[in-house]
Amino acid sequence: MPTFEEYIAARGQALVRFAALLTGDDHRAEDLVQDALAKAYLRWSRIRRSDDPDVYLRRLVLNASRSWWRRRANRELPAPVPDDVAQPGALDAEAAERDALWRLIRALPEQQRAVVVLRYYEDLDDATIARILDCSPVTVRTHAMRALHRLRDEYRTEDVKP
Repeated sequence: MPTFEEYIAARGQALVRFAALLTGDDHRAEDLVQDALAKAYLRWSRIRRSDDPDVYLRRLVLNASRSWWRRRANRELPAPVPDDVAQPGALDAEAAERDALWRLIRALPEQQRAVVVLRYYEDLDDATIARILDCSPVTVRTHAMRALHRLRDEYRTEDVKP
């Protein structure tokens, strides 16, 4: 009967192909086979005495695959990325729009710009922003209202420009 290393050299790739067909994912298949082989290594003397080690190891891989699917953490499957979604690093309309909005924010008066950044990007409440800017919460709300009105007006006029 073959040693564990001889068996893996002869049948390892077949087990990985089997697992890949079960899972549809080459990387997960390799992981499942590795886990199954780790379990088999501990019992190899008993496994090689059985009638067919292939059957035993394939059963280990199959059970490992089933266990993987039963885990709650494995319920999600990656979805294909639609072609119309911008790929990372690609300059597209969304990036240009975001850049235009940042230019408008930078053009705001200092206090209004600070309120917009602290409220909408840092997600702070009015009382905290007031302490940071050393003003009252009412002043913070006034700055936010004026900044949003100005951004809306500027954004609309920039949208209209050819």
